[in-house]
Amino acid sequence: MTEDTPPEEQQPPEQAPQRGSMRFQDPETTKPREPSLAEQRARRKALAEEKERTEAAKQAYKEAERKAATRRKVLIGSGVTVGLVGVVAAWYLVGTPETVNAVCTDSNNVVQPDEYCDDNYAVSHGGYYNAGTGFWFIPIPGGGGYTQYRYNYGGTGTVGRPVSGGTYTKPSGNPTIKTNSGKTVQRGGFGISGKSSGGSGKSGGS
Repeated sequence: MTEDTPPEEQQPPEQAPQRGSMRFQDPETTKPREPSLAEQRARRKALAEEKERTEAAKQAYKEAERKAATRRKVLIGSGVTVGLVGVVAAWYLVGTPETVNAVCTDSNNVVQPDEYCDDNYAVSHGGYYNAGTGFWFIPIPGGGGYTQYRYNYGGTGTVGRPVSGGTYTKPSGNPTIKTNSGKTVQRGGFGISGKSSGGSGKSGGS
């Protein structure tokens, strides 16, 4: 009796990969595929466009900085100009004070010659100034008392006639005060009161 030899195990034939199946590659041994010409062109184009966008952004930033610096200079210059204009205007207003007319009158408010309210004239004729009343007191020739004189500010009139308008209160501030004859009683400007012409240092009137 002969022993039967079992048939050799047959290996199934290698089957081709089915359509739609996925093959796995080892990243350590698999060589990457070279990009195609179209892919290379697309990559170069994308890099060039990115470079252009970067340069455009830099130029826009520089232009914005330049305009901002120009605006700052203009604003600073405008501020300096406005400041200088204000200073010049203030100087002009102070340096060119208001001019007030002064009329010499007696105690009856009748206009008298300007010299009767002048400190030099009054002192040289034995007169004196009373700050409490604002009058210059000048002796009457030949005796018999004194005649009183003071300035009316802003009034008008001719010698021998009553003054029209004005006030006997000296103007506030530092205006230039002049008489009808053109004499400067007080020279205004920059907060410094001038002295009466002739230089005694007293003010003719209150």
